[in-house]
Amino acid sequence: MLPVSEFRVLDVNSAHWGVSVEMLMEQAGCAVSDLVLERFPDKERIAVVCGSGNNGGDGFVAARHLLPYRDVEVLLVKHESSIRTEAARRNYRMVAESSMMLSEAGLGEYDLIVDAVLGLGVSGEVREPHASALKMMASAASPVVSVDCPSGLGTPQAIRPDVTVTFHDLKEGMDEDSCGEIVVADIGIPLEAATFTGPGEAMLYPMPLSSSHKGQNGRVLVLGGGPYTGAPALAALGAYRIGSDLVHIATPRRSFQIVASYSPMFITHCLSGDHLQEADVDDVLDLARFADVLLIGPGLGGGADTLAAVAAVIEDCPLPMVLDADAVSALAHARSAGGEVLVTPHKRELERLTGEPCPDDIEERAEYVRSASSGSGAVVLLKGAVDVISDGVRTKLNRSGCPGMTVGGTGDVLAGMCAGLAAKGMGLFDAARLGSYIAGIAGERAEASQGPGMMATDMLDHIGPALTAAQDFGGRI
Repeated sequence: MLPVSEFRVLDVNSAHWGVSVEMLMEQAGCAVSDLVLERFPDKERIAVVCGSGNNGGDGFVAARHLLPYRDVEVLLVKHESSIRTEAARRNYRMVAESSMMLSEAGLGEYDLIVDAVLGLGVSGEVREPHASALKMMASAASPVVSVDCPSGLGTPQAIRPDVTVTFHDLKEGMDEDSCGEIVVADIGIPLEAATFTGPGEAMLYPMPLSSSHKGQNGRVLVLGGGPYTGAPALAALGAYRIGSDLVHIATPRRSFQIVASYSPMFITHCLSGDHLQEADVDDVLDLARFADVLLIGPGLGGGADTLAAVAAVIEDCPLPMVLDADAVSALAHARSAGGEVLVTPHKRELERLTGEPCPDDIEERAEYVRSASSGSGAVVLLKGAVDVISDGVRTKLNRSGCPGMTVGGTGDVLAGMCAGLAAKGMGLFDAARLGSYIAGIAGERAEASQGPGMMATDMLDHIGPALTAAQDFGGRI
């Protein structure tokens, strides 16, 4: 069972892997028509009630395949000029001669109703004219077959069909009480689309509202620096470039001036000593009260007192946390985490956390990461030539990136991007897979521009264009 949002990701990633939405629509409509012909052989007059989105497009395909065998009419909830996608419009043109407006037809004369009105395309209260269409279908005496999911699912106006033909997998909220008999149909979503990240992940990005004000689009606190000064700055810049509004950096005294000088955008706070120590824990927790996410680790070093302080912060901070570099090891020393945790280790760091060697085979590695996530309670983003991201239940692989990203600092940029996405409201698993994909594309673009001499700072200017390109690809689907 998958979140509703995941199916938009799958549509876009399927197109990325060569299976278009129109191809998926054809298979979806065929699955519905096949079920109707098999399960309802005595239902001659069929109304296919269609909305203006891709769920309606599935209905147009179903109607086209039913027309040679049954008396079928396509009933539009809104005028044909409202059909939103090119794939749906093309399929409508093939059944246009058998269509009319639902308001002109009514549903009393039909033996069977196919519900292709809203599918997954509803949030909040169902509005007109869809509300009236759902009411008409609900009050009809004929059996109803819903396409993908019952229109209005999760709202008081929801259709309660006899059968629901859903695609690829169940959606959250689906059960027999709300959907009738559920038939799951394979419509040809490629394995790669469900396994690997792609531009579909960008469909999860929380776009700023026109009414939002400073801070509403993410406030990140970076706890880093001391022995190393560049890492916390790179992480902070990564958070800014992915769309965070405000980034604070808490850093030891020896690195404070250097880190603060990297950018006038940084809000920098000086800790008490030359490295993080337990005396700083209360100050860090106090600063965290004004943040949405805490990123711990870039440049902190791995001294015993530093790791003890990190463990104390992990235990008492209620925020979502991203742990990078040496902070990954501190998770094993914390009694429990006060908030949800994402760790972003490379192979050796994860081996130190688990105490087990990391396999080289990608399938075995994916299971290793899933097990590490399940055992630690943290989302894991294992960096490598193929990144592996898991929350213990779901696992995604990421193949974007390039050899140039072995240069120092790229992991700090990635950690900052993940923290920035989480600060904007994304769950840690989604932030990790989107951050991993976009960081890889930004790295590819930086290497194409700079060649083998690319640096981590070269990635930064490519983060925004990489995200925009992925969103634009999805917008064309």
